[in-house]
Amino acid sequence: MDSKQLKLLLQEKENLTLEFKEKYTPKIDEDIVAFSNTKGGIILLGVDDKGKVKGQELTNELKAKINTLARNCKPSINVKIIFIDKIIIIEILEGNEKPYSCSSGYYRRLDGNSQKMNTEELKLLFQKSDKVPYEEKFNKEITFEDISLKKVNAILNEAKMSVIDISIKDILYNLNATQDNQIKNVGVLFFAKEPRKFILQCEMILIAFKGKDKIHIYDRKDIKDDLLTQFNEAVLFLKKHLNVRSEIKGINRKDIYEIPFDALREAIANSIIHRDYSIRGTSLMVEVYDDRVEITNPGGLVQGLNKQNLGKISLRRNQLIADYFSRMNKVERIGSGIKRMKEAMQKEKLSIPEIQVSELNSFFTIIFKRPFTTQINTQKTVEKTVEKTVEKILIIIKDNPKITQKEISEKTGLTRRGIEWNLQQLKEKGIIKRIGPDKGGHWEIIKW
Repeated sequence: MDSKQLKLLLQEKENLTLEFKEKYTPKIDEDIVAFSNTKGGIILLGVDDKGKVKGQELTNELKAKINTLARNCKPSINVKIIFIDKIIIIEILEGNEKPYSCSSGYYRRLDGNSQKMNTEELKLLFQKSDKVPYEEKFNKEITFEDISLKKVNAILNEAKMSVIDISIKDILYNLNATQDNQIKNVGVLFFAKEPRKFILQCEMILIAFKGKDKIHIYDRKDIKDDLLTQFNEAVLFLKKHLNVRSEIKGINRKDIYEIPFDALREAIANSIIHRDYSIRGTSLMVEVYDDRVEITNPGGLVQGLNKQNLGKISLRRNQLIADYFSRMNKVERIGSGIKRMKEAMQKEKLSIPEIQVSELNSFFTIIFKRPFTTQINTQKTVEKTVEKTVEKILIIIKDNPKITQKEISEKTGLTRRGIEWNLQQLKEKGIIKRIGPDKGGHWEIIKW
């Protein structure tokens, strides 16, 4: 750890492996235990929750207190203490004698929080297993030359981080994508120029069907790229194929989709996070039908989860992938995805998502029912088109009150007759009026 690496950490928000503490308290043993029980991590003493440096002096007495707290954990934990630029840095390695506990109980790390575990979570989370998660395995084929700087910067931008004079190797190490100069599979999934060159199953398929069955495909897109690109493309695809209505307040327009997009984003992110990337020959699927949307990820439910405790207990197959999406603000923290999906649907008085798990627990599907019939869909599409046209005309007039009908036609792409009809409708509704003659006069917006 040096000043440059510390500067990079201070740009981050609290996450799976990073905790800010404004000052020392004996309760930091909860975080020490949580990091030991999860992936290891760093505590920065002298930094507030927003990453602003407050400073904390390291005295021999304080150093002894921290070491004593760690030794009193069960089993005992060794920590490394460093002092740089008025900040105390406590480094904790992932333990090999899990589970660890402190005086107040057992804790684990979930995104940017140290969370106390109940008896059931403790039993499920720490069932003995020697398997290294697929995301953390080293990919022996990829080199740093295969890493895309553009993709690294995309993640940093989403996480609102700026790096100067820091090597790409240090950045990837800080993001837990490498260890000992070896690139993990999570690094391939997010940062490789060609992810499928190294992980063939890194793919998402987007399909829109005409009707309620898997027969007539009218749109398909195969996303053979990194996980952030998969997420963004899935969002765009659903926006393209779902019905939307608009509400105009003042000069602002709000698009309201037939299925709340907060719920859909959670479902897409949830599927990417929980997918089993070790299963060859599989793809994550997003399917749009006339009556529903289905999002299916290979791998089924994580061991220990079932449909009854889903949303009540948070276990993750891919903790690092989940941490990336949390850093990018694509998901809420503390594993609240299923709950948030249900709440978003209930708020709009829609059916809650249906959860299906395949017989052999090899696939997990979230199903959203589409609420509108074809007739209503057509009506909403027409209404949306009219609302967009009216709004565009009003914005053009606001920018240039002296604009002519011909110029409005050129800017909107509508015919002169179409512009005349829309202007007449706006005048009859008392929204606009003409001041002065056709030539030399101007438009005035009365209400909007």
